[in-house]
Amino acid sequence: MTHRILFVCLGNICRSPAAEGVFRALMPEAGTDSAGTGGWHVGEPPYGPMRAAAAARGIDLSDLRARQFVAGDFDLFDLILAMDAQNLADIEAQRPPGSATPVRLFTDYAPESGATHVPDPYYTCDFDGALDLIEMAAHGLRKRLVAGALLPG
Repeated sequence: MTHRILFVCLGNICRSPAAEGVFRALMPEAGTDSAGTGGWHVGEPPYGPMRAAAAARGIDLSDLRARQFVAGDFDLFDLILAMDAQNLADIEAQRPPGSATPVRLFTDYAPESGATHVPDPYYTCDFDGALDLIEMAAHGLRKRLVAGALLPG
């Protein structure tokens, strides 16, 4: 089964496009997209330092452009993954009545990390640290999907 997965952060220029790029490289058969809860960067490519850090790992983000999360995304995706608790709350605030689409923290797929969120490298400048955590969570997500489970166990 092909899963449709949406990765969401604040501006859709660092964490969520990196997660999309990492995961589509890891599991190209999955349908992926990314979005931001805010609309400040709509139409822009991922932030230059994040593109460079991802490229150093062989992950190409050059074709991605920021877009804003909308309530209709609940109908388009099988799983929505937020990079932090505020993103998750902002996503849930737009949940249409009756929607059962699961929304989880991306770090739920990397329990071994002990992280409760992916820190925003736009503010921390730790692009490699964010990518390390994103890669760990992406591998955990892939493992769950291969095992036939969408949600973390």
